[in-house]
Amino acid sequence: MNARSTAAFGPLRQRWSGLAPRERRLVAIALAVVGAALLWWLAIGPALATLGSAAARHQALDAQLLRMRGLQAQAEQLKSEPRQGHEESVRALEAATRDQLGNTARLVVAGDRATLTLSGTPAGALAQWFTQARVNARALPAEARLTRNAAGAWDGTLVVSLPPR
Repeated sequence: MNARSTAAFGPLRQRWSGLAPRERRLVAIALAVVGAALLWWLAIGPALATLGSAAARHQALDAQLLRMRGLQAQAEQLKSEPRQGHEESVRALEAATRDQLGNTARLVVAGDRATLTLSGTPAGALAQWFTQARVNARALPAEARLTRNAAGAWDGTLVVSLPPR
């Protein structure tokens, strides 16, 4: 290994010894500046950037964890409730449609699926209906073909699956 380093660095050592003391100092300073820049660019800068963004990322992850725990609690609550039959689910879905959507929607139940046709349904009412359908009727979304009209309301069809008979 020593012979290799001598062969590789021999010309550089010769060149270095041929430089005047002032030139050696300038080359050493230039090498130190380049070394410091590389150290900053490869090690210190990325570490400081990660450290600077850690607080915001930590807050976002905490918020996500809270949402996940809320969903977990809701799932546990739904699991603990007694199983609901198909007829009860249909009645709950019809009640949610009547109460939340009024005459802006029409519900057709066929077997284990229900199709909701929307015509100018406000977004808030649709969100409430989704909550009622999921919690009270145990309905899960299967298909959705929705468009927003010029008034900001929803038109289209929604298909939900109901608990089996």
